[in-house]
Amino acid sequence: MPQFTGKNVLLTGALGTVGRAMVARYAEEGATIIALDRPDAENPQALLDGIVKGVRYFGCDLNDLAGTEKAVTALAEDVGGIDILINNAAYVVNKPHEEFSIAEYEDEVRINSSAAFVLMRVCSKHMKAKKAGKIINMTSLTLTGHWDGFVPYVASKGAMYGLVKSMARELGVHGINVNGINPGAIVSEAEWRHFGDNREKYHQWILENQSLKRRIEPVDIANAAVFLCSEQAALITGQDIHVDAGW
Repeated sequence: MPQFTGKNVLLTGALGTVGRAMVARYAEEGATIIALDRPDAENPQALLDGIVKGVRYFGCDLNDLAGTEKAVTALAEDVGGIDILINNAAYVVNKPHEEFSIAEYEDEVRINSSAAFVLMRVCSKHMKAKKAGKIINMTSLTLTGHWDGFVPYVASKGAMYGLVKSMARELGVHGINVNGINPGAIVSEAEWRHFGDNREKYHQWILENQSLKRRIEPVDIANAAVFLCSEQAALITGQDIHVDAGW
């Protein structure tokens, strides 16, 4: 029997490569999925329907924290609470730190981590009432410092790790698990867009640095997320689980 039947999952960044893999896996486990992504996304419902029928798309601008809080509060009330929250959305720009304006830095941190705090606060209200809930924040292998030009992104992912540790402590008394997933270099559309003609060189560099000589696929991250929300992981909280093939 699917393990998440009757559970509401709110997944941010749902239209991206990893997000779509998570939609597929949680659907296999019987969850009711609310897929949150940018309000200006092109044909989002058609894209989701191509993965599995019945996923509800919810457009939300995470850069607007007050608007996000209001919209997700109403959404949570409408569906009877969120049982599983996955903060997967991320905005990333690559350039030297001197070239980032203060506004650009703040935008990236706001979307990648401040919005996650807002969502955790909103969704945990219902979880507290049920004395149960699962929250997953996506951190990043870039926290190891092996990449140049991602200062705001790395800072935001460090904040996500801090939220895992601090919120796990505050929410544990209410029966809520809070964990992070720290992915390695995932095969993704964004990777190919970013590295362009150098993608084969990048691919080889990744394999040289990994202990396991197979590239990480989006489903590998989705499988870890499903595990962390399962009964098998009932006593795992405050952890940042590395799915990095042994970096």
